[in-house]
Amino acid sequence: MHFVIDRATKDMGKMLGGEEEKDPDAAKKEEERQEALRQQEEERKAKHARMEAEREKVRQTIRDKYGLKKKEEKEAEEKAAMEQACEGSLTRPKKAIPRGCGDDDEEDEESILDTVLKFLPGPLQDMFKK
Repeated sequence: MHFVIDRATKDMGKMLGGEEEKDPDAAKKEEERQEALRQQEEERKAKHARMEAEREKVRQTIRDKYGLKKKEEKEAEEKAAMEQACEGSLTRPKKAIPRGCGDDDEEDEESILDTVLKFLPGPLQDMFKK
């Protein structure tokens, strides 16, 4: 019973801001704990690296089986094709714009307007043509 009361008073002293007991091996224990954490982290990283290498092997067998290319290889080929296409050009290549989406085709706009006017009644056609 005496031990419980003694322990309780020590805990109360700690709560009230009193001095903690200093463990003489605390620094050594903390250093060992930090080393154990570093070692666990290294093991975890090594495990993940092995798993990723296995996954990459599986991915490569699938690519070989179906004739697929890596994303990086595909991007590199597209970039090379773009550089070849614009070789000697001083400006960057224009991006493909679908027909009818550009602002340069005024003739198409007129033909669309003419097409719409054909479906309007006569008096309205005269009003829009003026």
